[in-house]
Amino acid sequence: MKEALVLTAIGADKPGLVERLSQALASCDANWEESRMARLGGRFAGILLATVDRDRAAELERALVALQTHGLRVVIERTEEPAGHTDWRHLRVEVVGQDHPGIVSEVSHALAERGINVEELSTVVESAPMSGQPLFRLTADIASPPAVDLDDLRGHLESLAGDLMVDISLRTQDGQSA
Repeated sequence: MKEALVLTAIGADKPGLVERLSQALASCDANWEESRMARLGGRFAGILLATVDRDRAAELERALVALQTHGLRVVIERTEEPAGHTDWRHLRVEVVGQDHPGIVSEVSHALAERGINVEELSTVVESAPMSGQPLFRLTADIASPPAVDLDDLRGHLESLAGDLMVDISLRTQDGQSA
């Protein structure tokens, strides 16, 4: 029987951290399933879904905790994959505009108040091509319950775009207009 573990890892960025993490998993015959990892503010941060035989889960946990001696702190959460929402619509929200506080808060609030689940979120601040001003980009893959009226959602996001002075688009995950 397999055990699913969600791991959160963080430490000062330096070469070899992913290797050490992967070696800890391999030493227990654990499978590295999904992950997102990045260098953020001089830190290495990552999330990872791993599976391991239930009788080796405690051994894996000890190996992961031991990574602290190499500067990598790992938080371990045992989990079970919940049943998917097969009738939910999977969409993508993209936001682009001059960077300022509150953009993520306002967009996530608009989604949450409609019962929409954020499944993946990425953001970046980069220099705008012409002005060099900070340009904020957000991409969110979301799952919307069938009862959510997409025209209402689109209208609310368009209104929010005006208030935040950003561009917001709502599309299917394959790029078609929703």
